[in-house]
Amino acid sequence: MAGERLAQGLKNLADEKVDHRFKALPPDADGRTVGDLAAERRNLFTDGFTTPVLALSAESVDHNLALMETYATRHGLAFAPHGKTCMAPQLFARQLEHGAWGITAAVPHQARVYRDYGIQRIFLANEVVDAAALHWLAGELDADPDFRFICYVDSLRGIELMDAALRAAEASRPVDVVIELGAGEGARTGVRSEAECLELADAIAGVDTLRLVGVAGYEGEVPQADREKVTAWLRRLVRLAAEFDASGRFADLDEIVVSAGGSAWFDTVSEVFAEIPELSAPVLKLLRSGAYVSHDDGHYRRLTPFNRVPQEGALQPAFRLWAQVVSRPTPEQAFLNAGKRDAAYDLDLPRAQVVRSGRDGTQRPAAGITVTGLSDQHAWISTEHAGDLEVGDWVGLGLSHPCTSFDKWQLIPLVEDDGTVVDFIRTFF
Repeated sequence: MAGERLAQGLKNLADEKVDHRFKALPPDADGRTVGDLAAERRNLFTDGFTTPVLALSAESVDHNLALMETYATRHGLAFAPHGKTCMAPQLFARQLEHGAWGITAAVPHQARVYRDYGIQRIFLANEVVDAAALHWLAGELDADPDFRFICYVDSLRGIELMDAALRAAEASRPVDVVIELGAGEGARTGVRSEAECLELADAIAGVDTLRLVGVAGYEGEVPQADREKVTAWLRRLVRLAAEFDASGRFADLDEIVVSAGGSAWFDTVSEVFAEIPELSAPVLKLLRSGAYVSHDDGHYRRLTPFNRVPQEGALQPAFRLWAQVVSRPTPEQAFLNAGKRDAAYDLDLPRAQVVRSGRDGTQRPAAGITVTGLSDQHAWISTEHAGDLEVGDWVGLGLSHPCTSFDKWQLIPLVEDDGTVVDFIRTFF
């Protein structure tokens, strides 16, 4: 049934009509379905797409999906990639095909999207205290005995609110929870001490609407993170799981959950999780890295663990934002027609990578061309020579931080190396 829901959901996406809602699509495609437009296999540069246009490399997506599947298998990890990085059901389906255990969410709305597309395993890396969301969750759990849902708890008040809302909803199944161990003083969410974790475990044991199934956290929030500090925190997490198990907290479980893993330290996660001792039940070592699908040309490219362990392979940046030169007011200055509404800019400015001539379509490296700033709809460009760019040229930009690239584009062309558009990725933010 879950597979049928996902397949039907993807078919519905392909049947959606193309119109003004979707940026950069060819004006003459209005009224066609997304599936019909994809079947035409148009060229991104010569078949009517308007600029700016965000493209996702088909080859790089394929490579990244396969690489992380291999990595997780090699290290004995289950994998629930964080869906907030893309919120694209087509990519969720591809991740599941490549062995993902489930999909991670950050907020209830994302979980609702996942369920509408038949996702059967959801890890929500946050405490859920919204009564309306918990009422919806209780209904989903009651209606589908095969649906698996896990979320964080990190406060006594949170447990109180969850219990009250689930009792009011007359939930028939308890919600599985993991206690979130905070990454240290000054970090983001999570319990700061093991003593507080024990207090929460006692509180969970005192209600029948929640079931403690493990421990979790996010090593990316370790203050001034380095390998030594991240390792130390992960070992605290592992010790906490072992101590809970020794005290009988997991006595009735078929599986104990220990989860961590963003996109910057998953190599350290895999190393420390390999140290987890034998517990009273098998351990689900759940990695949650999500940015790998598209990777990027900035933040994660600098921080990816594959830089530290190159023998494991390398991810490939998959995004390129194409914009046109629309103004060349001085020999040292140019402006593109893409700005903050189009390009991720929360961590790094885009990087000019390649120039495609507006005259003959030839491409060359973007040597001497630098993005110096973004306005709402313009990129400010510095050039070293007067002949580096002319009005009408296309400039391909590499982007940093994929999370804020996907949320600016609701329908993204999936493009092969020669410019052929083979599909369109629908996003929901």
